[in-house]
Amino acid sequence: MYIRIALSKDYEDVLRIQREAFGSETEAELVRQLLRDPSAKPLLSLLAMEDEKAVGHILLTKATLQDNEDAASIAILAPVAVLPEYQNRGIGTMLIEDGLLRLRLSGTDLVFVLGDPDYYQRFGFRPDARKSGFAATYPIAEEHASAWMVKEIKDGIIGSVSGTVICADALKKPELWRK
Repeated sequence: MYIRIALSKDYEDVLRIQREAFGSETEAELVRQLLRDPSAKPLLSLLAMEDEKAVGHILLTKATLQDNEDAASIAILAPVAVLPEYQNRGIGTMLIEDGLLRLRLSGTDLVFVLGDPDYYQRFGFRPDARKSGFAATYPIAEEHASAWMVKEIKDGIIGSVSGTVICADALKKPELWRK
């Protein structure tokens, strides 16, 4: 098992993984849109490979802080997918850890995710990013506030910047922000 950057020749594999992992076309269509969205770049698209078969995928896209685009380098993690027959083998963990390392090496300051707090906290994500000063692109219902999470990649950045996170255009759909 190894992780590598997804290439243009992997496009159909990436969409197949998303489709099969989530059991619908929704995430595959979101990934398709993000890969074509200039406002999502620079992005990081990674594949987990086993015996030259693509079995998992993660996508991290550019975001900014409203009215302060240069304050911090920000990414949004969405989505992570592993083929059903390869789930519960640590592949999602490998993808996330590899993605976070690559972001650190590229100079990214913060990463955000809207997801399961129990799962993402083990990677150092803080639940309810609003409490750290970061509002989501669209309001998140109070009962799901802990699902909007932030991870500090650059030490000391939380507390020195704050604001509303503005995501790529393909993610600017209120229905994507309803947890």
